[in-house]
Amino acid sequence: MADLETLEKVREFFKNDRYATETGAVIDEIGDHYAKVSLTINDHHKNAMGGVMGGVYFTLADFAFAVASNWQEPGVVGLNNSVSFIGVPKTERLIAEATLIKDGRSTCSYHVTVSDENGSPVAIVQCLGFHKNR
Repeated sequence: MADLETLEKVREFFKNDRYATETGAVIDEIGDHYAKVSLTINDHHKNAMGGVMGGVYFTLADFAFAVASNWQEPGVVGLNNSVSFIGVPKTERLIAEATLIKDGRSTCSYHVTVSDENGSPVAIVQCLGFHKNR
């Protein structure tokens, strides 16, 4: 994992990812092509039935992907994402962890798991990115 000074610099840079950060997402950890981000669920994250809106899971996963794929070498943009909603959170905090699967010449692939604080997965996201600067 990165040291605290590096983590603070990354947090400062990604505070400009305003949709995610204003939704409540925060960066908890970074590592080599890795990011862990979290969000505390509030009433404005819920749908008409009282559950968490699917876009919240996706936003958190997309933010984890953005941080993991860009904090070391900026320039990755999303090409395609696939999300599967597989559970319901039992806690008020969601955690998304993005890990690199493959980093190619022009594209990269990441796997993101969104879980509750108990570690129970609630969504799985596959992210395909494009390296603009390579």
